[in-house]
Amino acid sequence: MSGDAAGTLDPEFPHLAPTVVEAYRNALPHLVAEIIDGDLSLFPRLRLGHARSVGRLCADLDGPFDRGRDGPGGWVILPEPELRLGLLPDVVVPDLAGWRRERLPIGFIEGAFADLAPDWCCEVLSPATEKIDRGRKMAIYHREGVVNVWLVSPTLRTLEVYRRADIGWLFLATFEGDAVVRAEPFDAVPLGLAALWSV
Repeated sequence: MSGDAAGTLDPEFPHLAPTVVEAYRNALPHLVAEIIDGDLSLFPRLRLGHARSVGRLCADLDGPFDRGRDGPGGWVILPEPELRLGLLPDVVVPDLAGWRRERLPIGFIEGAFADLAPDWCCEVLSPATEKIDRGRKMAIYHREGVVNVWLVSPTLRTLEVYRRADIGWLFLATFEGDAVVRAEPFDAVPLGLAALWSV
């Protein structure tokens, strides 16, 4: 690589093409910018119904699992955290992610992004994101050791639950409609799905 080309590399992302990094850094605020396999992807922010599902799910999990109210605690759950995972890195933004507290280094919550893979990720599916959520992003989560992934569809009113296995993702269940469910890794407390779809 010539000196000129090397000088254009971003020190924070030295393995990524400078044009990709520049486009990522200059993405408009109404878009979610991700870098997967060295390619930039731009997606619209969640529609209102999808955002409501994320907010409700985060609220339902926060009390018993993050704050330990009427539940076991032991988690840090964040909406839309930026994850930088792998060597390039891949830059992905799950709708929700959770880490078991015992894995977190001191100062984790003070960072602008996380380079420690979560224990759980949740993606809320939309026509614009479903293909990447189910494909390339789930492959990244598997590679990085994420233990569980949830896929939520407000359109179909479903929750799909997956557990990591050595050979790929093990599909555990699809829950539908207004069911009250126990879904790992948060199966210590029942979760009512009706709240995720209601106005």
